[in-house]
Amino acid sequence: MFRKHVLFTAILLCFTTLSSILAQEIQPLPIDPQVRYGKLHNGLTYYIRHNEQPKDRADFYIAQNVGSILEEDNQRGLAHFLEHMAFDGTKNFPGHGMDEFIESVGMRGGENFNAYTSFDETVYMIMNAPVTNSSVIDSCLLILHDWSGFITLADTAIEKERNIIREEWRTRQDAQARIWEQQFPKMYPDSRYANRLPIGSIDVINNFKPEELRDYYKKWYRPDLQAIIIVGDINVDQVEAAVKRIFSDIPAPVNPAKRENFTVPDNDLPIISIAKDKEASNIILSIFYKHEKLPDDLYATITGLVKDYVQAVCANMMNERLEELLHQANPPFVYAEAYDGDYMISKTQGAWTITAIAKEGEIDSTLITLVKETERVKRYGFTASEYDRARINILKQYETAYNERDKQKNSAYTREYVRHFTNGGYIPGIETEYTLINQIAPVIPVEQVNQYIQDMLSSDNNIVISLTGPEKEGLSYPSDENLLRTFLKAQYMPVEPFQETVSNEPLIPTLPAAGKITKTETDQRFGATVLTLSNGVKVVLKPTEFKKDQVLMTATKPGGSTLFGNKDIDNLKIFNDVIGLGGLGDFSAIELGKRLAGKQVSCAPSLGLDNESLNGSSTPSDLQTLFELIYLTITAPRTDEEAYASYENRMKAQMKNLELNPMVAFSDSLTKAVYSDNPRAMRLQPEDFEHISYSRIMEMYKERFEDASGFVFTFVGNINTDSIRPYIEQYLATLPAKGNVVNGNPAEVPALHKGDYTNIFRRQMEIPKATVAILYSGQMDYILENIISATMLKQILDLVYMEKVREDEGGSYGVQTSARISPFPQGQTILQIFFDTDPVKRERMNAIIHNELKRISDMGPRPEDFKKTQDNMQKRHAENLQENSYWLNVLDNYYYKGFDADTQYENLLQGITPVKIQTFAKKLLLQGNCVEVVMEP
Repeated sequence: MFRKHVLFTAILLCFTTLSSILAQEIQPLPIDPQVRYGKLHNGLTYYIRHNEQPKDRADFYIAQNVGSILEEDNQRGLAHFLEHMAFDGTKNFPGHGMDEFIESVGMRGGENFNAYTSFDETVYMIMNAPVTNSSVIDSCLLILHDWSGFITLADTAIEKERNIIREEWRTRQDAQARIWEQQFPKMYPDSRYANRLPIGSIDVINNFKPEELRDYYKKWYRPDLQAIIIVGDINVDQVEAAVKRIFSDIPAPVNPAKRENFTVPDNDLPIISIAKDKEASNIILSIFYKHEKLPDDLYATITGLVKDYVQAVCANMMNERLEELLHQANPPFVYAEAYDGDYMISKTQGAWTITAIAKEGEIDSTLITLVKETERVKRYGFTASEYDRARINILKQYETAYNERDKQKNSAYTREYVRHFTNGGYIPGIETEYTLINQIAPVIPVEQVNQYIQDMLSSDNNIVISLTGPEKEGLSYPSDENLLRTFLKAQYMPVEPFQETVSNEPLIPTLPAAGKITKTETDQRFGATVLTLSNGVKVVLKPTEFKKDQVLMTATKPGGSTLFGNKDIDNLKIFNDVIGLGGLGDFSAIELGKRLAGKQVSCAPSLGLDNESLNGSSTPSDLQTLFELIYLTITAPRTDEEAYASYENRMKAQMKNLELNPMVAFSDSLTKAVYSDNPRAMRLQPEDFEHISYSRIMEMYKERFEDASGFVFTFVGNINTDSIRPYIEQYLATLPAKGNVVNGNPAEVPALHKGDYTNIFRRQMEIPKATVAILYSGQMDYILENIISATMLKQILDLVYMEKVREDEGGSYGVQTSARISPFPQGQTILQIFFDTDPVKRERMNAIIHNELKRISDMGPRPEDFKKTQDNMQKRHAENLQENSYWLNVLDNYYYKGFDADTQYENLLQGITPVKIQTFAKKLLLQGNCVEVVMEP
């Protein structure tokens, strides 16, 4: 059809200047030599790789090239249902044997043990398994083996799981899901993708016969459609031998059903899909320019790498233009982006997609803007300066990946190999990719990139326009015909070539005379160096080798939002959102982004309840730029009235229909129940902007940030304490410090409700469900032992509620819990429990929630739950010790607050007993503060 070969030709044109790279016929790129890749006699594919990030851990995946797309009409939902059943008993792990095993070695369901089902694939995951004991490796492989072909699928387990799936359907059947159900039949006419949402049909879920599920399992779960992926701190030879031994009993399929790849038909006229829902809160407009995907045999070659590079630079350049539009005073949309990838849910069809959240009343103008920006590219292409920035940004990403090649997490590799198995492509290893991309990118000119995107946009065929939004009185939508008419009209509107101004001026035109480091101390406790500067600022440095291309920074000083009075409450609601809108120094936010092209660096200020902080990151090569941004953030914040006007207009538009979402009403009711009518706790409303002043916010910013006194700067990562000192003296020791340090005012923090309070209210809903939040609060000592106890109580409740509410009762897809002891106001403690359920089950589920917590308070946790939780927290801590972010938080806590969250952690964790958990729970409950909010249909 129209574009069968156009895009392939455009990609291949990029090779006209690559003859030195392609001296011979294009061949598939080799498999990364660090990956043990192979196939067993039965067709099972395997990927095995040794990796030590994190140490003593490994991931075990089984990817099935099977998803909901393979279901027949009377099977809709069976692929997802089968995924659930994989955790409900197998040949070697009957009943809940898998759960018992993973919990016995410190792992957790959800966190370490999970799966997902999509349209075209189903993937099961065992993550961060502790593999110091070879028996754990064998057991994990045996679980994958059982998932492959030995799931029990007992009648009783199937009947029990129906309840859980029904509750998952109830939770997930929101406005977006209902909109998709309306849209996909229109967007995928005559395609299997039209009616294959993985959650399936509730009628099928309720009524399928167990034998139908078994038949589906036998038909599609087979080794020729499966891949085993093991990445971690393992011996590759031994694991490969174990894979061959353990998986050899799985027979090769005889006369297997064909695994068809379902196509998406071409369309000559644009497809218009308009869908509305009473609970939708955003108007979303998208234009899809469908195109053929690169054939698998070509995608596996260097052509695939070129294709991915060209797609990435095109998206990078288009999004830079859209971001610039967003900073104009009154853009017609709230947000916009473009990308080149799959056509929504279909892996067999590509599409250039440009999408936006439109303002109410601005549907036509949003469409016109998106079309005109597309036409601007179609007619004039991208500019050389845009391409230079996009190219250097993409190359920087490859450089970082190359520098981190020995420090990549297991999960990065497992995801890559899942994609390779299910989608095809190339996995030659970052060394090869980095070498090739540095040969390819410099010799692909902007003209060839423009040829690619212009060819993709050249035809009037295979266009799809999607419009979704709220269904409410007074909000009108164009008809299909009118939307198409506006689209066609916009295609012929005049557009000018894109023009921009780019500055290469220095970020800081004139540097002050450098300050001094007046004191240097070495802290053996954390392996840190502590510097005191001539202006009184403290700097903490901890070099690590966890990441070669990562430096993390945080800076904290006393103060915070509680120092501002009632007249600034509305200003505080948007303070952190708007203080960076104007850019820094002589650069607007847009100009600054362009100026930082090719750098991976960030620095963002924020105001907390009792502090001011900066958070940033960079690579070692961009470290000076990070210091420049820190200096400018404190000394030269910039205002931009036009950018603020755009922000205010976009926020008002986005908030206009928020209340249509029932969960917003629920959140508002919970906030009111917990904090009464305290204005500091209330969310932002459109009318609040009448009392908000951008100029006042920037004054407030200067009040809190322009004096660096009290700041503690912490840097963790690949840093050299000697080479970083000149930056510290130049950019931190010269920060203005007037000695004005003021602590936050805890009296201004909204007080929690005292006593018992229940609010049961009813709300019109499209799908009936009861949503429940229960919040216990009180005062506990802010000490590490209590913080550990609170986390343990939360995790024990997770285990109990999983068993009692989800598994035994089928009463909820999941109960979410959280527990926190606050440092400010010090000791304020909150235990929160949240779940959805069938309205007819709500009272019984509530009773279970309260009774199980009270049982722990009265009798203590069950020994097995306590042990599983203690082991899991020990395992997590060992993993955290290998993270820069963990040490950044530990050092900030210690040197700013004086709170040591690390030194005694393991001893205190091992010293916690079931009696201590019981005592903690009882003390919290006896304070008698419980808020319960229930929303029912």
